[in-house]
Amino acid sequence: MTHATESLYIDGRRVDATSGDTFAVVNPYDGSTLAEVQQASEADVDAAVAAARRGQRVWAAMTGMERGRVLQRAVALLRERNDEIAELESRNTGKPISETREVDIVTGADVLEYYAGLAPAIEGSQIPLRDSSFVYTRREPLGVIGSIGAWNYPIQIACWKSAPALAAGNAVVFKPSEVTPLTAMALAEILTEAGLPDGVFNVVHGDARVGQLITGHGDIDKVSFTGEVGTGKKVMSASAASSLKDVTMELGGKSPLIVFADADLDRAADAAMMANFYSSGQICTNGTRVFVASSVKEAFEGKIKERVARIQAGDPLDPAVNFGPLVSFEHQEKVLSYIAIGKQEGARVLAGGEAWDQGDWANGAWAAPTVFTDCTDEMRIVREEIFGPVMSILAFDDEEEVIRRANDTAYGLAAGVFTEGLNRAHRVIHRLEAGICWVNTWGESPAEMPVGGYKQSGVGRENGVETLAHYTQTKSVQVEMGPFESVF
Repeated sequence: MTHATESLYIDGRRVDATSGDTFAVVNPYDGSTLAEVQQASEADVDAAVAAARRGQRVWAAMTGMERGRVLQRAVALLRERNDEIAELESRNTGKPISETREVDIVTGADVLEYYAGLAPAIEGSQIPLRDSSFVYTRREPLGVIGSIGAWNYPIQIACWKSAPALAAGNAVVFKPSEVTPLTAMALAEILTEAGLPDGVFNVVHGDARVGQLITGHGDIDKVSFTGEVGTGKKVMSASAASSLKDVTMELGGKSPLIVFADADLDRAADAAMMANFYSSGQICTNGTRVFVASSVKEAFEGKIKERVARIQAGDPLDPAVNFGPLVSFEHQEKVLSYIAIGKQEGARVLAGGEAWDQGDWANGAWAAPTVFTDCTDEMRIVREEIFGPVMSILAFDDEEEVIRRANDTAYGLAAGVFTEGLNRAHRVIHRLEAGICWVNTWGESPAEMPVGGYKQSGVGRENGVETLAHYTQTKSVQVEMGPFESVF
Protein backbone atom coordinates (compact mmCIF):
# COMPACT_ATOMS: atom_id res chain seq x y z
CA MET A 1 0.00 0.00 0.00
CA THR A 2 1.52 3.34 -1.09
CA HIS A 3 0.41 6.80 0.00
CA ALA A 4 1.31 9.71 -2.28
CA THR A 5 1.06 12.32 0.49
CA GLU A 6 0.25 11.95 4.19
CA SER A 7 -1.33 14.83 6.09
CA LEU A 8 -1.93 15.48 9.79
CA TYR A 9 -4.94 14.36 11.83
CA ILE A 10 -6.50 17.16 13.88
CA ASP A 11 -9.98 17.55 15.37
CA GLY A 12 -11.30 14.27 13.98
CA ARG A 13 -10.17 14.66 10.37
CA ARG A 14 -7.18 14.76 8.05
CA VAL A 15 -5.86 18.29 7.56
CA ASP A 16 -2.97 19.70 5.58
CA ALA A 17 0.01 21.05 7.49
CA THR A 18 0.64 24.77 7.17
CA SER A 19 4.43 24.52 7.06
CA GLY A 20 4.66 23.61 3.39
CA ASP A 21 7.45 21.16 4.27
CA THR A 22 7.39 17.41 3.68
CA PHE A 23 9.72 14.50 4.34
CA ALA A 24 10.04 11.13 2.65
CA VAL A 25 9.18 7.83 4.31
CA VAL A 26 11.21 4.96 2.87
CA ASN A 27 10.74 1.19 2.66
CA PRO A 28 13.98 -0.12 4.20
CA TYR A 29 13.75 -3.38 2.23
CA ASP A 30 14.27 -1.83 -1.19
CA GLY A 31 14.80 1.88 -0.62
CA SER A 32 11.58 2.88 -2.38
CA THR A 33 9.59 5.89 -1.19
CA LEU A 34 6.36 4.94 0.54
CA ALA A 35 5.02 8.44 1.16
CA GLU A 36 5.73 12.12 1.38
CA VAL A 37 4.59 13.20 4.83
CA GLN A 38 3.70 16.76 5.80
CA GLN A 39 5.74 18.33 8.59
CA ALA A 40 3.67 20.03 11.29
CA SER A 41 4.35 23.69 12.08
CA GLU A 42 4.03 25.43 15.43
CA ALA A 43 0.59 26.65 14.32
CA ASP A 44 -0.43 23.06 13.54
CA VAL A 45 0.68 21.84 16.98
CA ASP A 46 -1.23 24.74 18.57
CA ALA A 47 -4.31 23.75 16.57
CA ALA A 48 -4.00 20.13 17.67
CA VAL A 49 -3.63 21.11 21.32
CA ALA A 50 -6.61 23.47 21.12
CA ALA A 51 -8.72 20.73 19.51
CA ALA A 52 -7.59 18.30 22.21
CA ARG A 53 -8.56 20.76 24.93
CA ARG A 54 -12.06 21.14 23.46
CA GLY A 55 -12.53 17.44 22.83
CA GLN A 56 -11.21 16.45 26.25
CA ARG A 57 -14.02 18.31 28.00
CA VAL A 58 -16.59 16.31 26.03
CA TRP A 59 -14.75 13.01 26.55
CA ALA A 60 -14.19 13.53 30.29
CA ALA A 61 -17.88 14.29 30.79
CA MET A 62 -18.77 10.81 29.54
CA THR A 63 -18.99 7.98 32.02
CA GLY A 64 -16.25 5.38 32.25
CA MET A 65 -18.69 2.84 30.85
CA GLU A 66 -19.35 5.05 27.81
CA ARG A 67 -15.64 5.62 27.21
CA GLY A 68 -15.04 1.88 27.52
CA ARG A 69 -17.64 1.13 24.83
CA VAL A 70 -15.94 3.50 22.37
CA LEU A 71 -12.57 1.87 23.02
CA GLN A 72 -14.09 -1.60 22.61
CA ARG A 73 -15.45 -0.61 19.21
CA ALA A 74 -11.97 0.60 18.25
CA VAL A 75 -10.55 -2.77 19.32
CA ALA A 76 -12.99 -4.59 17.04
CA LEU A 77 -12.07 -2.34 14.09
CA LEU A 78 -8.35 -2.80 14.71
CA ARG A 79 -8.74 -6.57 14.75
CA GLU A 80 -10.83 -6.50 11.55
CA ARG A 81 -8.12 -4.50 9.76
CA ASN A 82 -5.22 -6.44 11.29
CA ASP A 83 -3.74 -7.83 8.06
CA GLU A 84 -4.10 -4.58 6.12
CA ILE A 85 -2.38 -2.53 8.83
CA ALA A 86 0.25 -5.23 9.34
CA GLU A 87 1.26 -5.02 5.68
CA LEU A 88 1.67 -1.25 5.92
CA GLU A 89 3.67 -1.69 9.12
CA SER A 90 5.97 -4.20 7.45
CA ARG A 91 6.58 -1.94 4.46
CA ASN A 92 7.36 0.99 6.74
CA THR A 93 9.50 -0.78 9.39
CA GLY A 94 11.03 -3.67 7.44
CA LYS A 95 9.72 -6.13 10.01
CA PRO A 96 8.53 -9.50 8.67
CA ILE A 97 4.80 -9.82 8.05
CA SER A 98 4.94 -12.93 10.25
CA GLU A 99 5.68 -10.55 13.15
CA THR A 100 3.41 -7.64 12.35
CA ARG A 101 0.36 -9.85 11.72
CA GLU A 102 0.79 -11.81 14.94
CA VAL A 103 2.20 -9.20 17.35
CA ASP A 104 2.18 -5.52 16.44
CA ILE A 105 -1.50 -4.80 15.88
CA VAL A 106 -2.68 -7.67 18.09
CA THR A 107 -0.83 -6.45 21.16
CA GLY A 108 -1.87 -2.85 20.54
CA ALA A 109 -5.50 -3.94 20.39
CA ASP A 110 -4.99 -6.03 23.54
CA VAL A 111 -3.93 -2.94 25.49
CA LEU A 112 -6.88 -0.92 24.21
CA GLU A 113 -9.21 -3.76 25.22
CA TYR A 114 -7.60 -4.02 28.65
CA TYR A 115 -8.06 -0.34 29.45
CA ALA A 116 -11.54 -0.29 27.92
CA GLY A 117 -12.47 -2.75 30.65
CA LEU A 118 -10.78 -0.68 33.34
CA ALA A 119 -12.34 2.66 32.35
CA PRO A 120 -15.49 2.13 34.51
CA ALA A 121 -13.33 1.03 37.47
CA ILE A 122 -11.52 4.35 37.93
CA GLU A 123 -12.77 5.41 41.32
CA GLY A 124 -11.82 7.23 44.51
CA SER A 125 -12.01 6.33 48.18
CA GLN A 126 -13.84 7.41 51.33
CA ILE A 127 -11.82 8.28 54.42
CA PRO A 128 -13.65 8.72 57.76
CA LEU A 129 -12.27 11.42 60.06
CA ARG A 130 -14.81 11.63 62.89
CA ASP A 131 -18.56 11.15 63.27
CA SER A 132 -19.36 14.49 61.66
CA SER A 133 -16.67 14.64 58.97
CA PHE A 134 -15.21 12.55 56.20
CA VAL A 135 -13.02 12.88 53.11
CA TYR A 136 -13.63 11.41 49.68
CA THR A 137 -11.23 11.36 46.76
CA ARG A 138 -11.78 11.56 43.03
CA ARG A 139 -9.47 10.37 40.27
CA GLU A 140 -9.72 13.08 37.61
CA PRO A 141 -8.03 13.20 34.20
CA LEU A 142 -4.93 15.32 33.72
CA GLY A 143 -6.20 16.97 30.53
CA VAL A 144 -4.13 16.91 27.33
CA ILE A 145 -1.36 14.34 26.95
CA GLY A 146 1.51 14.87 24.52
CA SER A 147 2.76 11.46 23.39
CA ILE A 148 5.95 10.90 21.40
CA GLY A 149 6.38 7.46 19.86
CA ALA A 150 9.38 5.43 18.76
CA TRP A 151 10.02 3.88 15.36
CA ASN A 152 10.35 0.21 16.28
CA TYR A 153 6.72 -0.64 17.23
CA PRO A 154 4.75 2.27 15.74
CA ILE A 155 1.12 1.26 16.16
CA GLN A 156 1.69 -0.79 19.30
CA ILE A 157 3.36 2.17 21.02
CA ALA A 158 0.57 4.48 19.83
CA CYS A 159 -1.94 2.14 21.49
CA TRP A 160 0.15 1.71 24.64
CA LYS A 161 0.31 5.46 25.09
CA SER A 162 -3.24 6.35 24.14
CA ALA A 163 -5.18 3.52 25.81
CA PRO A 164 -4.68 4.44 29.51
CA ALA A 165 -4.82 8.16 28.70
CA LEU A 166 -8.14 7.81 26.89
CA ALA A 167 -9.62 5.40 29.43
CA ALA A 168 -8.99 7.98 32.14
CA GLY A 169 -10.71 10.77 30.19
CA ASN A 170 -7.72 12.58 28.70
CA ALA A 171 -7.12 13.74 25.12
CA VAL A 172 -3.93 12.92 23.20
CA VAL A 173 -1.68 14.78 20.77
CA PHE A 174 0.50 12.04 19.31
CA LYS A 175 3.74 12.48 17.39
CA PRO A 176 4.84 9.25 15.74
CA SER A 177 8.46 8.80 14.74
CA GLU A 178 9.19 10.51 11.44
CA VAL A 179 10.81 7.23 10.33
CA THR A 180 7.65 5.12 10.75
CA PRO A 181 4.62 7.45 10.89
CA LEU A 182 2.10 5.79 8.61
CA THR A 183 0.05 3.43 10.80
CA ALA A 184 -0.68 6.13 13.41
CA MET A 185 -3.07 7.64 10.88
CA ALA A 186 -4.93 4.33 10.60
CA LEU A 187 -5.35 4.29 14.39
CA ALA A 188 -6.64 7.87 14.39
CA GLU A 189 -9.28 7.08 11.78
CA ILE A 190 -10.33 3.92 13.62
CA LEU A 191 -10.78 5.82 16.89
CA THR A 192 -12.96 8.41 15.15
CA GLU A 193 -15.00 5.70 13.44
CA ALA A 194 -15.46 4.02 16.83
CA GLY A 195 -17.08 7.17 18.23
CA LEU A 196 -14.21 9.07 19.86
CA PRO A 197 -15.21 12.75 19.99
CA ASP A 198 -13.39 15.05 17.59
CA GLY A 199 -10.09 16.34 18.93
CA VAL A 200 -9.55 13.61 21.50
CA PHE A 201 -6.82 11.88 19.44
CA ASN A 202 -4.66 13.97 17.11
CA VAL A 203 -1.57 13.09 15.04
CA VAL A 204 1.12 15.66 14.24
CA HIS A 205 3.99 14.50 12.04
CA GLY A 206 7.55 15.71 12.01
CA ASP A 207 11.08 15.52 13.27
CA ALA A 208 12.55 16.55 16.63
CA ARG A 209 11.28 20.09 16.16
CA VAL A 210 7.71 18.88 16.56
CA GLY A 211 8.68 16.90 19.65
CA GLN A 212 10.17 20.08 21.12
CA LEU A 213 6.96 21.98 20.41
CA ILE A 214 5.04 19.32 22.34
CA THR A 215 7.37 19.16 25.34
CA GLY A 216 7.54 22.96 25.56
CA HIS A 217 3.82 23.58 25.09
CA GLY A 218 2.23 25.28 28.08
CA ASP A 219 -1.21 23.80 27.39
CA ILE A 220 -0.07 20.17 27.47
CA ASP A 221 -0.40 18.58 30.91
CA LYS A 222 1.81 15.49 30.57
CA VAL A 223 4.35 14.08 28.15
CA SER A 224 4.82 10.37 27.48
CA PHE A 225 7.99 9.55 25.54
CA THR A 226 9.60 6.37 24.22
CA GLY A 227 13.13 6.63 22.88
CA GLU A 228 16.80 6.78 23.81
CA VAL A 229 18.20 8.10 27.08
CA GLY A 230 19.82 11.29 25.80
CA THR A 231 16.62 12.48 24.15
CA GLY A 232 14.63 11.44 27.23
CA LYS A 233 16.70 13.74 29.42
CA LYS A 234 16.00 16.64 27.06
CA VAL A 235 12.27 15.82 27.09
CA MET A 236 12.22 15.75 30.88
CA SER A 237 14.09 19.06 31.14
CA ALA A 238 11.88 20.82 28.60
CA SER A 239 8.70 19.48 30.19
CA ALA A 240 9.74 20.81 33.58
CA ALA A 241 10.83 24.17 32.20
CA SER A 242 7.63 24.86 30.27
CA SER A 243 4.91 24.00 32.78
CA LEU A 244 6.22 21.45 35.27
CA LYS A 245 4.57 18.66 33.26
CA ASP A 246 4.34 15.13 34.53
CA VAL A 247 6.38 12.71 32.40
CA THR A 248 6.40 9.01 31.62
CA MET A 249 9.50 7.82 29.79
CA GLU A 250 10.44 4.39 28.51
CA LEU A 251 14.07 4.65 27.50
CA GLY A 252 16.99 2.46 26.48
CA GLY A 253 18.49 -0.70 27.86
CA LYS A 254 21.46 -3.04 27.83
CA SER A 255 19.76 -5.89 29.55
CA PRO A 256 21.42 -8.97 31.09
CA LEU A 257 20.18 -12.46 30.25
CA ILE A 258 21.79 -14.89 32.71
CA VAL A 259 22.13 -18.61 31.93
CA PHE A 260 23.14 -20.73 34.93
CA ALA A 261 24.75 -24.15 34.59
CA ASP A 262 21.53 -25.93 35.59
CA ALA A 263 19.39 -24.15 32.98
CA ASP A 264 17.52 -25.90 30.21
CA LEU A 265 19.99 -24.83 27.51
CA ASP A 266 17.58 -25.30 24.63
CA ARG A 267 15.04 -23.03 26.30
CA ALA A 268 17.75 -20.50 27.16
CA ALA A 269 19.14 -20.53 23.60
CA ASP A 270 15.66 -20.08 22.11
CA ALA A 271 15.05 -17.14 24.43
CA ALA A 272 18.44 -15.58 23.71
CA MET A 273 17.69 -15.75 19.98
CA MET A 274 14.34 -14.01 20.46
CA ALA A 275 15.99 -11.51 22.82
CA ASN A 276 18.51 -10.49 20.16
CA PHE A 277 17.15 -11.14 16.67
CA TYR A 278 13.37 -10.70 16.82
CA SER A 279 12.49 -7.47 14.99
CA SER A 280 16.10 -7.53 13.79
CA GLY A 281 17.21 -6.74 17.33
CA GLN A 282 15.37 -3.40 17.43
CA ILE A 283 13.64 -3.86 20.79
CA CYS A 284 14.55 -1.80 23.84
CA THR A 285 14.18 -4.72 26.26
CA ASN A 286 16.50 -7.02 24.33
CA GLY A 287 18.86 -9.22 26.37
CA THR A 288 22.00 -8.25 24.53
CA ARG A 289 24.42 -9.12 27.36
CA VAL A 290 24.13 -12.90 27.57
CA PHE A 291 26.00 -14.13 30.67
CA VAL A 292 26.60 -17.89 30.50
CA ALA A 293 28.10 -20.10 33.20
CA SER A 294 31.60 -21.08 32.11
CA SER A 295 30.90 -24.81 32.46
CA VAL A 296 28.12 -24.72 29.83
CA LYS A 297 29.33 -21.86 27.63
CA GLU A 298 30.66 -24.06 24.82
CA ALA A 299 27.47 -26.13 24.70
CA PHE A 300 25.35 -22.96 24.73
CA GLU A 301 27.39 -21.46 21.89
CA GLY A 302 26.77 -24.57 19.79
CA LYS A 303 23.04 -24.23 20.24
CA ILE A 304 23.16 -20.55 19.28
CA LYS A 305 25.14 -21.31 16.11
CA GLU A 306 22.54 -23.92 15.11
CA ARG A 307 19.72 -21.42 15.58
CA VAL A 308 21.42 -18.55 13.76
CA ALA A 309 21.82 -20.87 10.78
CA ARG A 310 18.03 -21.31 10.72
CA ILE A 311 17.31 -17.57 10.34
CA GLN A 312 15.36 -16.84 7.16
CA ALA A 313 16.16 -13.33 5.89
CA GLY A 314 14.40 -11.82 2.91
CA ASP A 315 11.36 -9.90 1.70
CA PRO A 316 9.39 -8.87 4.82
CA LEU A 317 6.12 -9.59 3.00
CA ASP A 318 7.08 -13.27 2.52
CA PRO A 319 5.36 -15.23 5.35
CA ALA A 320 8.34 -17.63 5.54
CA VAL A 321 10.78 -14.82 6.37
CA ASN A 322 11.61 -14.26 10.05
CA PHE A 323 14.35 -11.62 9.75
CA GLY A 324 14.05 -8.31 7.95
CA PRO A 325 16.19 -5.24 7.33
CA LEU A 326 16.83 -2.53 9.87
CA VAL A 327 14.37 0.34 9.97
CA SER A 328 16.48 2.84 8.02
CA PHE A 329 19.75 3.29 6.19
CA GLU A 330 20.87 5.77 8.83
CA HIS A 331 20.36 3.17 11.54
CA GLN A 332 22.14 0.58 9.40
CA GLU A 333 25.30 2.72 9.50
CA LYS A 334 25.19 2.76 13.29
CA VAL A 335 24.70 -1.00 13.66
CA LEU A 336 27.39 -1.88 11.10
CA SER A 337 29.81 0.45 12.90
CA TYR A 338 29.24 -1.47 16.15
CA ILE A 339 29.87 -4.80 14.42
CA ALA A 340 33.18 -3.37 13.23
CA ILE A 341 33.93 -2.10 16.75
CA GLY A 342 33.29 -5.56 18.21
CA LYS A 343 35.89 -7.05 15.89
CA GLN A 344 38.36 -4.26 16.70
CA GLU A 345 37.87 -4.82 20.43
CA GLY A 346 38.88 -8.47 20.10
CA ALA A 347 35.53 -10.20 20.57
CA ARG A 348 35.37 -13.52 18.73
CA VAL A 349 32.78 -13.74 15.96
CA LEU A 350 30.69 -16.85 16.62
CA ALA A 351 28.19 -16.16 13.84
CA GLY A 352 27.54 -13.44 11.28
CA GLY A 353 29.67 -10.33 11.29
CA GLU A 354 29.34 -9.62 7.58
CA ALA A 355 28.34 -6.16 6.40
CA TRP A 356 25.35 -7.34 4.32
CA ASP A 357 25.46 -4.11 2.35
CA GLN A 358 26.53 -5.59 -0.99
CA GLY A 359 25.18 -7.95 -3.66
CA ASP A 360 21.64 -9.22 -3.03
CA TRP A 361 21.45 -7.13 0.13
CA ALA A 362 22.65 -3.82 -1.35
CA ASN A 363 19.21 -2.24 -1.82
CA GLY A 364 18.08 -2.71 1.79
CA ALA A 365 19.17 -1.52 5.22
CA TRP A 366 20.56 -4.91 6.26
CA ALA A 367 22.87 -6.01 9.05
CA ALA A 368 23.79 -9.66 9.46
CA PRO A 369 22.56 -11.41 12.62
CA THR A 370 25.81 -11.39 14.58
CA VAL A 371 27.00 -13.17 17.72
CA PHE A 372 30.17 -12.14 19.52
CA THR A 373 31.60 -14.35 22.26
CA ASP A 374 34.53 -14.19 24.69
CA CYS A 375 33.35 -10.64 25.38
CA THR A 376 34.45 -8.58 28.37
CA ASP A 377 32.49 -6.06 30.40
CA GLU A 378 34.59 -3.11 29.22
CA MET A 379 33.88 -3.55 25.50
CA ARG A 380 31.71 -0.91 23.86
CA ILE A 381 29.52 -3.59 22.28
CA VAL A 382 28.78 -4.78 25.83
CA ARG A 383 28.27 -1.37 27.45
CA GLU A 384 26.46 0.65 24.77
CA GLU A 385 22.99 0.12 23.32
CA ILE A 386 23.32 -1.00 19.69
CA PHE A 387 19.61 -1.60 18.96
CA GLY A 388 20.36 -4.13 16.27
CA PRO A 389 20.94 -7.86 15.74
CA VAL A 390 24.14 -8.11 17.79
CA MET A 391 24.47 -10.57 20.71
CA SER A 392 27.37 -10.48 23.17
CA ILE A 393 28.16 -13.67 25.14
CA LEU A 394 30.11 -13.33 28.39
CA ALA A 395 31.30 -16.12 30.72
CA PHE A 396 30.85 -16.10 34.49
CA ASP A 397 31.84 -18.43 37.35
CA ASP A 398 29.59 -17.73 40.33
CA GLU A 399 26.31 -16.13 41.35
CA GLU A 400 27.66 -13.12 43.25
CA GLU A 401 29.97 -12.27 40.39
CA VAL A 402 27.27 -12.33 37.71
CA ILE A 403 24.83 -10.26 39.79
CA ARG A 404 27.49 -7.59 40.30
CA ARG A 405 28.43 -7.53 36.62
CA ALA A 406 24.81 -7.59 35.43
CA ASN A 407 24.03 -4.53 37.56
CA ASP A 408 27.14 -2.63 36.48
CA THR A 409 25.35 -0.41 33.95
CA ALA A 410 23.53 2.91 33.85
CA TYR A 411 20.55 1.08 32.35
CA GLY A 412 17.91 -0.87 34.23
CA LEU A 413 15.14 -1.73 31.80
CA ALA A 414 15.00 -5.54 31.72
CA ALA A 415 16.72 -8.66 33.00
CA GLY A 416 16.23 -12.41 32.88
CA VAL A 417 17.42 -15.56 34.64
CA PHE A 418 17.48 -19.11 33.29
CA THR A 419 17.81 -21.81 35.95
CA GLU A 420 15.93 -24.90 37.09
CA GLY A 421 16.52 -23.92 40.72
CA LEU A 422 13.47 -22.22 42.19
CA ASN A 423 15.32 -20.60 45.08
CA ARG A 424 18.11 -19.34 42.86
CA ALA A 425 15.63 -17.93 40.33
CA HIS A 426 13.89 -15.77 42.93
CA ARG A 427 17.06 -14.92 44.84
CA VAL A 428 18.85 -13.60 41.76
CA ILE A 429 15.94 -11.89 40.06
CA HIS A 430 15.20 -9.94 43.25
CA ARG A 431 18.73 -8.54 43.25
CA LEU A 432 18.84 -7.48 39.61
CA GLU A 433 18.33 -3.75 39.11
CA ALA A 434 15.71 -3.76 36.37
CA GLY A 435 12.05 -2.88 36.06
CA ILE A 436 10.98 -5.74 33.75
CA CYS A 437 12.20 -9.20 34.70
CA TRP A 438 11.66 -12.72 33.41
CA VAL A 439 12.45 -16.18 34.78
CA ASN A 440 12.96 -18.94 32.18
CA THR A 441 11.37 -16.78 29.47
CA TRP A 442 12.00 -13.50 27.73
CA GLY A 443 10.26 -10.61 26.06
CA GLU A 444 6.53 -10.86 26.68
CA SER A 445 4.92 -7.64 27.90
CA PRO A 446 1.19 -8.35 28.21
CA ALA A 447 -1.30 -5.55 28.82
CA GLU A 448 -1.67 -6.63 32.45
CA MET A 449 2.06 -6.27 33.21
CA PRO A 450 3.49 -2.87 34.19
CA VAL A 451 6.59 -2.12 32.12
CA GLY A 452 9.27 0.49 32.68
CA GLY A 453 12.83 0.92 33.81
CA TYR A 454 15.09 1.52 36.78
CA LYS A 455 17.99 3.97 36.75
CA GLN A 456 18.37 5.76 33.40
CA SER A 457 15.98 3.43 31.60
CA GLY A 458 12.85 5.35 32.42
CA VAL A 459 10.37 7.14 34.63
CA GLY A 460 6.89 5.82 35.39
CA ARG A 461 5.22 2.73 33.94
CA GLU A 462 3.15 1.71 30.95
CA ASN A 463 0.48 -1.02 30.99
CA GLY A 464 -1.05 -2.62 34.07
CA VAL A 465 -3.55 -1.15 36.53
CA GLU A 466 -0.99 1.15 38.13
CA THR A 467 -0.51 3.11 34.90
CA LEU A 468 -3.97 4.64 35.30
CA ALA A 469 -2.54 6.54 38.27
CA HIS A 470 -0.05 8.17 35.87
CA TYR A 471 -2.94 9.57 33.79
CA THR A 472 -5.14 10.83 36.61
CA GLN A 473 -4.76 13.25 39.49
CA THR A 474 -6.28 12.93 42.95
CA LYS A 475 -8.76 15.47 44.23
CA SER A 476 -9.46 15.26 47.98
CA VAL A 477 -12.76 16.63 49.25
CA GLN A 478 -13.54 17.05 52.96
CA VAL A 479 -17.20 17.13 53.95
CA GLU A 480 -18.13 18.56 57.38
CA MET A 481 -21.58 17.78 58.70
CA GLY A 482 -21.12 19.34 62.14
CA PRO A 483 -20.48 22.92 63.26
CA PHE A 484 -17.40 24.78 62.02
CA GLU A 485 -15.06 25.73 64.89
CA SER A 486 -13.15 28.98 64.61
CA VAL A 487 -10.48 30.30 66.95
CA PHE A 488 -11.58 33.87 66.23
